[in-house]
Amino acid sequence: MPTKLFIDGAAGTTGIEIRDRLNGREEFDLIILGDEERKADAARLDALHSADIAILCLPDDAARAAVEFAEGSDTRIIDASSAHRVAEGWTYGFPELVGHEAVANAKLVSNPGCYPTGFLALVAPLVRAGLLPADWPYTVNAVSGYSGGGKALIERFEAEDDIGFRAYGLELEHKHRPEMKHHAGLTHGVIFAPSVVRAYRGMLVEVPLHLGVISQDLTADRLLGTLREFYANSPVIAVNDGRGNSELLLKEDAPPSDMMELYVFGNEGGYHARLIAVLDNLGKGAGGAAIQNLNIMCGLPEIAGLRI
Repeated sequence: MPTKLFIDGAAGTTGIEIRDRLNGREEFDLIILGDEERKADAARLDALHSADIAILCLPDDAARAAVEFAEGSDTRIIDASSAHRVAEGWTYGFPELVGHEAVANAKLVSNPGCYPTGFLALVAPLVRAGLLPADWPYTVNAVSGYSGGGKALIERFEAEDDIGFRAYGLELEHKHRPEMKHHAGLTHGVIFAPSVVRAYRGMLVEVPLHLGVISQDLTADRLLGTLREFYANSPVIAVNDGRGNSELLLKEDAPPSDMMELYVFGNEGGYHARLIAVLDNLGKGAGGAAIQNLNIMCGLPEIAGLRI
């Protein structure tokens, strides 16, 4: 019997990406609301209670309200907003880090943010292995396609031809920072420097490191080997030696992808390293991660419907 699935916020950017990945999937029976029904609390409440699984593609406050609507039901929830990423009682939907079994058995799953996905993929395994210190003052430099900003930013970039680069988060606060700190097990919050470029999708997340200051025995090769071992069985995360790569690119018309590529670059003396994650902010950074979690929760092949 197909799983009854309701996407609350299906008309938004992430919701559309999720719907695209569900095309032709006979394992799911979608509950679809009309334009007026989507705005009616009664219709949404009925859909949330009728579904086996609901995926929330909503702003934070609306996602919290949807969770309240679903109370008293057996509906399992995947929340793509940032409302519950460090909330008690929620399973963080990064199966490579928290374990596939944890996601498979969870009723409430919080989808990771796009920037934290890259940061945590690089740093969390290395902190766990004891190679990087939990109390280090980490810096995260990141650039994303403009689709990550939702409809308002998409409209702005497409309407204003002269925007090539947009730096933001200059007040040194960002909603992704608590998520990065918490799930990497860090003592201090990170310095997060996000930016947006004139590419629709795609993302580079970089963590620069002074290895010689952290430890005289720490090398880029050790970091690379640890990450390769950690993700050896992952079908969606690949770890690459940075040697031979003179540049990494984001293309304006890049196709959708649910893969994530991790790179370790080190200088000849071994004193410096640059850890870089390359992913699609709408793929492994949003819709692709939601589908991966959905597959795991339903006992289906992990990469079914993904763009690999």
